Amino acid sequence: MRTVFLYLYFTFYVFYTFYLELRIKSVYKNFPRKEADERISKIVSRWAKNILDRIGVKVDVIGNEKLTERNYLFVSNHQGNFDPFIILAYIHKPMGFIAKNELLKIPIIREGMKKIHCVFMNRKNIRESAKAIDEGIDNLKKGYSMVIFPEGTISKCHEMLEFKRGSFKLAIRSGIPIVPVVIDGSHKIFEDNRGKKFVPARVRMIIDKPIDVKFLSANQKRNLPLMVKSIIGENLDRG
Repeated sequence: MRTVFLYLYFTFYVFYTFYLELRIKSVYKNFPRKEADERISKIVSRWAKNILDRIGVKVDVIGNEKLTERNYLFVSNHQGNFDPFIILAYIHKPMGFIAKNELLKIPIIREGMKKIHCVFMNRKNIRESAKAIDEGIDNLKKGYSMVIFPEGTISKCHEMLEFKRGSFKLAIRSGIPIVPVVIDGSHKIFEDNRGKKFVPARVRMIIDKPIDVKFLSANQKRNLPLMVKSIIGENLDRG
C-alpha cells in the first residue's frame, strides 16, 4: 500500500511543481533567473524530502558546513535509486544530474528533470556522450551545481564499482571544484527488497571538503578518478 501511495504522490508532486514553476516565472519575469532557480530548487528539495519522510528514511548528514555559496560538481557513489532524492533533499543548491538517457522515455520524470538542468547521457554513443559532457560543463559555468555518479549504475550494496573517467572532464574543463559525497545504506530502501517495495531505512551521507581542480598538477588530474574514489572509499569504510 505504501508503494502505491508513493507512486501517486510522486506523480501529483511533479505536476504541482510544474504549476509552481509557472507561477515563479510569471512573478519573477523581471528578476534575475538565479532567484527563480533558487525558488524552484527549494520546491524540488522539499518534494524529495517529503518522499523520503513518507517512506521512513532517516538521513544522517555530515559535512554540509564545508560548502560555501558557490556551485560545485558533486561526485557520489551510487548504492540505490533513491540517491538523487537524498542529495536533492539534503544539499540545498540549484543542481542538475548527469543521468542515463533511458529516463527520457518517462515523460513525467523527463520534464521534471529538465526543469532542474539535468543532462541526459547516452553512454553507448561516444558523440552523444561528448555532447552531454559539454552541456554539463556549460551548466557549471553558468553557476549551477551538477551531480555525477561515476560508477554509471547502482551497486545495490555497500561496495563501490569502478569509476568511469569520462565524467571527470566536467571538473577539469570547467574548473569547478569537486565535492566527494558518500551515501551509505540507500540500497536498503528498495534494492534489498528485490525492487518490489519501499521500506524505512537509516542512511548516512558524508560531504567531504571541496577539491579545487585548478591547483592540481597534470598527473593529479590524470589520476582524479582514483583520487576521488579513494576519498569516498575511506569515508564509506568509517561506518
